[in-house]
Amino acid sequence: MSDLVEAEVDYRCYLVTSGSDRHTVSAAAAAAAAGAGVVQVRAKDLSAAALLDLVTEVAAAVAAVAPSTRVLVDDRADVAFAARRAGAAVHGAHLGQTDLPVAAAREMLGSDAIIGLTTGTRELVQRANEVADVIDYIGCGPFRPTPTKASARVALGLEGYPDLVGLSQVPLVAIGDVQPADVPALAATGVAGVALVRAIMEAPAPGAVVTQVLAGFSD
Repeated sequence: MSDLVEAEVDYRCYLVTSGSDRHTVSAAAAAAAAGAGVVQVRAKDLSAAALLDLVTEVAAAVAAVAPSTRVLVDDRADVAFAARRAGAAVHGAHLGQTDLPVAAAREMLGSDAIIGLTTGTRELVQRANEVADVIDYIGCGPFRPTPTKASARVALGLEGYPDLVGLSQVPLVAIGDVQPADVPALAATGVAGVALVRAIMEAPAPGAVVTQVLAGFSD
């Protein structure tokens, strides 16, 4: 786990971006300004160089409005490293099961970085527990099937989360077509937060969605 105090990272509303244009940057900034605690930059179709440019832009826009919001890079620990080395306000990476091993990412990014890992089954959560000293949180899904990320895993639904929350040794963030209306029930399962993609990125007012999500954790 990183040297950051867990309480300093607010996972309740976790934005995963889509796209790679100005809207991506502006939506990320609007979400952060409204209180999204984490922004993960996801653009799987970009080259490393193009992703680095996007990550740098998003990080600058987010830092300008919400310095406490953490900016992570999806999949690419090397891009996160390059951004941090260049002085961008990038705080770590979120890694999938086929990405760089989390121990190697930790060595690369340093003890103060945030590292997340994708899971979604009891087996994967148990395996994540074996590296709980290296990671800061797990993403767990899908909550329901989603078109933004192909997964062979069975959708967990509300009933799938309490067991996995109890099993995990690190905070657990629910992901997979989560909608704002789902948040109060998901929050009641004990998840540390919810990750949203389309619900925020396609909203006319991204900040209003964030406000609704955060309210769902207060209900």
